[in-house]
Amino acid sequence: YISHLLHKMASPSEDLEGESYFMREIEKRDGSCLRIKQCSKGDVGCVVWDAAIVLAKYLETEQFYQPSEGINTWANKTVLELGAGTGVVGLMAATLGARVTVTDLEDLQPLLELNIRDHLPLVRTGSVKAKVLKWGGDVTEFLPPPDFLLMADCIYCSRSPSPLLTGPVIVSGCLGPAIHFQCSGSSRVFWITPCAEQLLLQDFEAKEIPLEKQDPEYSSEDIHILLLRSRA
Repeated sequence: YISHLLHKMASPSEDLEGESYFMREIEKRDGSCLRIKQCSKGDVGCVVWDAAIVLAKYLETEQFYQPSEGINTWANKTVLELGAGTGVVGLMAATLGARVTVTDLEDLQPLLELNIRDHLPLVRTGSVKAKVLKWGGDVTEFLPPPDFLLMADCIYCSRSPSPLLTGPVIVSGCLGPAIHFQCSGSSRVFWITPCAEQLLLQDFEAKEIPLEKQDPEYSSEDIHILLLRSRA
C-alpha cells in the first residue's frame, strides 16, 4: 500500500462530547486541504482508509476536473456515497461542485456531521448532507436516482455484498441512470473500490480504471478502482 503518502496524522484532539480524534490531511490540486477527523477508538467506519483517498483523489484528476479549461464533470451532479464512514470521498465531490449525500449507519452520523461542518468553507458551489442508510432498507427518500453512486473499501468480507446487491438499494433503481465517465450517453453505473470484486461479477460488468488514469501520487497497484455496470 501507500501509507507513507496517505497517512498524515496530527496530534489527537478533543471535540464532540470529549471524543478523541486524529486528523488525516488530503491536499487537493488547488492547494486547499481536506482535514478529516477520524476517531481514536471505534469501528472500521471511524477511520480513513487508503482506498477512500485513492478514490477521492481520482475524482479531481484532469479527465474530470480542469476549471481553467471549463471542464467539471461534478458541477451540479447528484452524488450518493454508500458506507461513507468519515465522508472523505463525498466531501471531495462536494468541494468540486457536486450535490452530495453521504450515508452510513446511525452511529457514524456524529462523525459525518462533524467532518461536514469543518469543511463547509470549501464547499462553495456544491452541497453535502449526511443521512442514515442501512443496506437493504428503504431508499424512497434517496429517489430519484443520483447521477453517481460512490463507495470505497466497504466490502471486506464474504457476507458484505449480500444486503447491498439484493436489497432495495439496487433493486428499487437507486443505482439509476447516470453519465458514464468515459463515453457519451447514459448507463447504469456503480463505482466501488472492492476487496471482494469476484462476488460482484455475476451481477455486474466491471471495468478497472488503469493506474495511468488515476492520481499519479495517490494510487497503488494494491488498490483497485472499478466502474461497474449492472447486467440488468
